[in-house]
Amino acid sequence: MSLKNNLELIYNSISEQVKLIAVSKTQSVPVIMEAYAAGQRVFGENKIQEMVEKYQQLPKDIEWHMIGHLQTNKVKYMAEFVHLIHSVDSLKKLQEINKQALKYNRIINCLLQLKIATEDTKFGLSIDEAMSILSSEELKNLQNVYIQGFMGMASFTEDEITIRSEFKQLKQYASNLACYQSPIFNPTILSMGMSSDYLIAIEEGSTMIRVGSAIFGERNYI
Repeated sequence: MSLKNNLELIYNSISEQVKLIAVSKTQSVPVIMEAYAAGQRVFGENKIQEMVEKYQQLPKDIEWHMIGHLQTNKVKYMAEFVHLIHSVDSLKKLQEINKQALKYNRIINCLLQLKIATEDTKFGLSIDEAMSILSSEELKNLQNVYIQGFMGMASFTEDEITIRSEFKQLKQYASNLACYQSPIFNPTILSMGMSSDYLIAIEEGSTMIRVGSAIFGERNYI
């Protein structure tokens, strides 16, 4: 099946309220352009250097999302153009994003990554850590970041009961944290669900899905 057909299948399976992030990590510029030609304008990368290189080569109406683990010392390379950073898991990272956004007179959109999986390899904040950030005085000083909601990754398992339970937990966390709403925190996005589990995620309240192999096929590592 062609890439265009893969995209059409996904578009047809989601509502207008759900945003599709095409995970283009390791994909070449021509392959991304094929998805672009099919109408996709939102792409996600997990390495800043790779995203910067693609940003330089690809059309400027593409909306770039940073979905991988965030290294604080590399924020400066994408601060000029990144649309949304999904993987913020500390106040220190928010402070660095704010610092770099200020240089470009921008407000950078962010999501707080919450840990819902049991695996030690998954990053993310506990709900208590998220509460601490959202209620902190330090956050009020960050005028160049805008926290739009939350991201989470389910456990790497085929057990749908576990996956659904973790997505339910993330939805509940998001509801519990909404009371901290402020001028720089307005939670409207819940980013959860990937190629193998995005339909479950949508059923559990996801508004943004991150899909790679279901669009591009199995990844070619570079």
